[in-house]
Amino acid sequence: MKKCTIIVALFLFLFSNLTFAQLAKDSWAFGFGFDYPRFVSTNIQARNGDFGGFLSIQRNFSEHFGLRLSGLYSHMATTWYNPNNIQILSSTNAITGDLDMLYYLVPCENISPYVLAGLGGSYKMLTNPATPSLDANQFAGQAKVGLGIEWNVDPAWRIVTEFGYHWAVNSELDGALGVTKYEDGTTASREINARDTYLDIKVGALYYFGQGEPSKYCQLYTGIKDEAKDMTNYDRIEDMIKKHIPKEVVKEVVVEKPSKASSDKWVLIGVNFENNSSKLTCEAFPILYDAAKTLQKNPDLKVEIQGYCDINASVDYNKKLSQRRAETVKNYLESKGVASSRLTAVGYGKTDYVADNKTAEGRAENRRVEFKIQ
Repeated sequence: MKKCTIIVALFLFLFSNLTFAQLAKDSWAFGFGFDYPRFVSTNIQARNGDFGGFLSIQRNFSEHFGLRLSGLYSHMATTWYNPNNIQILSSTNAITGDLDMLYYLVPCENISPYVLAGLGGSYKMLTNPATPSLDANQFAGQAKVGLGIEWNVDPAWRIVTEFGYHWAVNSELDGALGVTKYEDGTTASREINARDTYLDIKVGALYYFGQGEPSKYCQLYTGIKDEAKDMTNYDRIEDMIKKHIPKEVVKEVVVEKPSKASSDKWVLIGVNFENNSSKLTCEAFPILYDAAKTLQKNPDLKVEIQGYCDINASVDYNKKLSQRRAETVKNYLESKGVASSRLTAVGYGKTDYVADNKTAEGRAENRRVEFKIQ
């Protein structure tokens, strides 16, 4: 067990330190590999000897969402005892098709976990079923949920590991129904558990053969992370962030424009929030991630996290909103290992404007977060 743990830890370390060109905004991929299926919660006992394989075609519509059509072959071995207490070896061979929706939790990382849910159907072929009256060859529907990880080994290739849990629509997939015995000595088959279930573990490869426009989201994320490796002062980090920010306003993303902030402040260009909310937008996380890394590399540095709003709403409302936003940034940095004693959150409301509030671009720049070096 210890040896396996060391191997897994080494594997994670190597992949987490590799850097490859990241995802496209939309893409096509072909997958293949091995599958280990196994019955759980059925009317007869599973035994060793299960195996299978899969093929898939996948369409990713964005960095986070994708659809996958997959075909699988599964051999699941079972055993049961006849009335004479003689063990009978049986099995279920199934050809399955599934349509799954995938959601990638951290799409830009070299180790990218995802969750999935889907519907499908399987054509079962029974050998020595425990209930002879069942149709040995039959099609039935199923549902599934699962989770997996894509491991980047190349700009176009991924290793895939996945765990899935399947529900059949009835209790016939294992070839066995329960038996009810009546007082007159007669018997009748019945379904003990309403649906047979099985799990499967996949290991395979995924080849992205069709990739669209490169992901701007991932370019921002990886570009900032790579360039921040040797950063030792705030001015260079600010210049680096400005180079990667969007060239147009999207929601509340700050546009590329010089700040009038004083030299003792680090202006977190791109760290913004949803309208009238202290919830961070997705564009803010890569910038805050690297801000946390930089603070960790400078353990003697203390900062005041300053939250600002634009001219909209009342003074009192903006004061409270900017305070919540500053505290949100503080909580994020603490979650990444920055000591709470080094951070102070202060909301300044709609004060100290750095741009014209008459334009959307100016208001976006005024809705900002700054670090004041203490």
